[in-house]
Amino acid sequence: MKLELKNSLSLKLLRVVLLAALVVGVVLSCAQIVFDVYKTRQTITSDAQRILAMFRDPSTQAVYSLDREMGMQVIEGLFQHEAVRVASIGNPTEPMLAERERGLLDTPTRMLTDPILGKEQTFSTRLVGRAPYSEYYGDLSITLDTAPYGESFVTNSVIIFVSGVLRALAMGLALYLVYHWLLTKPLSKIIEHLTNINPDRPSQHKLPMLKGNEKNELGLWIHTANELLSSIERNTNLRHEAENSLLRMSQYDFLTGLPNRQQLQGQLDQILEDAGRRQRRVAVLCVGLDDFKGINEQFSYQTGDHLLLALADRLRSHSGRLGTLARLGGDQFALVQADIEQPYEAAELAQSILDDLELPFPLDEQSVLLRATIGITLFPEDGDSTEKLLQKAEQTMTLAKSRSRNRYQFYIASVDSEMRRRRELEKDLRDALALEQLHVVYQPQVDYRNHRVTGVEALLRWQHPQHGFVPPDLFIPLAEQNGTIIPIGEWVLDQACRQLREWHDQGFSELRMAVNLSTVQLHHAELPRVVNNLMQVYRLPPRSLELEVTETGLMEDITTAAQHLLSLRRSGALIAIDDFGTGYSSLSYLKSLPLDKIKIDKSFVQDLLEDEDDATIVRAIIQLGKSLGMQVIAEGVETVEQEAYIIAQGCHEGQGYLYSKPLSARELSQYLRQSKRLNQTPVPTHN
Repeated sequence: MKLELKNSLSLKLLRVVLLAALVVGVVLSCAQIVFDVYKTRQTITSDAQRILAMFRDPSTQAVYSLDREMGMQVIEGLFQHEAVRVASIGNPTEPMLAERERGLLDTPTRMLTDPILGKEQTFSTRLVGRAPYSEYYGDLSITLDTAPYGESFVTNSVIIFVSGVLRALAMGLALYLVYHWLLTKPLSKIIEHLTNINPDRPSQHKLPMLKGNEKNELGLWIHTANELLSSIERNTNLRHEAENSLLRMSQYDFLTGLPNRQQLQGQLDQILEDAGRRQRRVAVLCVGLDDFKGINEQFSYQTGDHLLLALADRLRSHSGRLGTLARLGGDQFALVQADIEQPYEAAELAQSILDDLELPFPLDEQSVLLRATIGITLFPEDGDSTEKLLQKAEQTMTLAKSRSRNRYQFYIASVDSEMRRRRELEKDLRDALALEQLHVVYQPQVDYRNHRVTGVEALLRWQHPQHGFVPPDLFIPLAEQNGTIIPIGEWVLDQACRQLREWHDQGFSELRMAVNLSTVQLHHAELPRVVNNLMQVYRLPPRSLELEVTETGLMEDITTAAQHLLSLRRSGALIAIDDFGTGYSSLSYLKSLPLDKIKIDKSFVQDLLEDEDDATIVRAIIQLGKSLGMQVIAEGVETVEQEAYIIAQGCHEGQGYLYSKPLSARELSQYLRQSKRLNQTPVPTHN
């Protein structure tokens, strides 16, 4: 935690010291100014007495001899002093022998000094003859203007006030620096070290002793704090050990260290809540060992415990695919697979566990082979609560043991059979290419400007020896899952390019070949090189090979996809975005990608005459393609009415059963020759 400047003790101390110094300086300065007022008054009186004493004798002589001219000379002498405003010589009971006055001085300080010193002050002295008669002749009176004294007083007061305040502030700042150096700076260092202390290990970072403070209060405080930190850590460790021990006893299995049933229920509650909010599946797998009782009887219970520990370690190896792993008790374990899309993911996990158990467990000088049966339940299909899913998983596992061991089984029989068929297909798919079960068919694409076949799309088919025709939307995801899509995809590209070369040699030189790329292929680093080599080997002209990529495949990794598409473009291939409208592309992505064609998904085309929403989407896609300068092709065109509608909207090309179903290479060659003859037949004219 970093100390804020506004809360700093040094800053508060500086404010207090400077404020106190300022108050003291102001008070002392004001006292000095009050004293200066008294001195100024004394100065005025002293000057008046001095002036009267200086002019008393000439004034006495003038009044004694009644010499008015001499009296006026005395008056003129008095007015040489700037403070004298009124002067008079004479007997108060008779007309004055000589007198004179002038106005008050106009000074900027008068407003301040008049209330303190008064505007003017009058002084007089008696004029008497010499002793022994000392006869009284009259008075010499003067009135002094206080303005000149006020100006001097104000100047001195300002100097006194400013110098006093500055001296006080300087002294306060000096005191602050001394205090900061001796106290707040050491405290700041202590606080800095305190912030580096780990609350979990407080004694690991002790407070260093500050040099020069070993024997004062700070040194004693540091020593005491370090002892306190060590004591806190000891007590904290003891408390944590006790808490951890209690926690493990209540929530974890004592033997394996895995969560027990109680802890599993809490974790699974949270997993199900998250899955329900995100609308995802969760699989619960109950693993039960086959004939573990016999192993305990053959060896010993201690040996059985060692085998359970080894089994727990093998199950932990699958933690990357698990939401949690727990021991239910005895020889039963539970695995929770969170955030899955399809049931086959749970089947793959179960099979990988069974495959792991094929490796024997070493035991002293021999090895022990364990077998297990796994029951699988799915959320939300088999239950929406922890208790239901666990209960059904255990029941399924027990039922599977009674029928056949060393296998997995889903709670719902139809799901179980589907997963087994899927696993068989996945296994057969690995050999399908080598056994020549895969073949390519071709569907023509028609250009609406001249109603000629300008392109064909290569479509992969799998003819299974037992199951017959396997739909592409079933085996393509399997190929992507197990990685066989890469060699299969390269084989399809090779077949399509070789066939296109044959058609070009047969005279269909304007024909274009479209080949679908899977998401896995699109992100494969070798794809651009493969395409470039095939176009060179089969001498295909630029823009004769069109590669179709799905919208969702592009969006998975837009940066990598864009780089690969640019490389494919440089090889001379055209790029089309397939199934457009079914994903979540934005206009900004379309503008940034090197695309040549947009393919409208057949799901929008098939109902566009009945569904206004589909018609609106089709119109929007066509207009979007035009605005971006791309060709637009519609797939799934099956009726003349559909064709007429999309042509009216400006669609460039079409593909579908209206023109032809997918054909073998030989059948499509005949189709191309027939289409060419029809286009060359002259249209009769009528006069």
